Amino acid sequence: MIRPVLTEIGIFLIPFAVYAAFLIATRSGLLVQASWPMHVIAKLAIGSLLLVVVSFVLLAHFSGAPPNSTYIPAHIENGKLVPGVEK
Repeated sequence: MIRPVLTEIGIFLIPFAVYAAFLIATRSGLLVQASWPMHVIAKLAIGSLLLVVVSFVLLAHFSGAPPNSTYIPAHIENGKLVPGVEK
């Protein structure tokens, strides 16, 4: 459960990291307060939220089992471990 949460946090932080890389590349001063005005932070937050929503939609649409399938969990058969399968 922690991996999807960390993935979504990482996706949320992508625009901020790109802007920070831009500030470093242009030598504008990464830690200078003037480099991070509120309107830029708001735009980055909106972009981050859009990325997270798109990732949730794509995850819900393109992941999981196909319709009308049944998952058979991993089990031991004849003394050997058989991995889980979808039928």
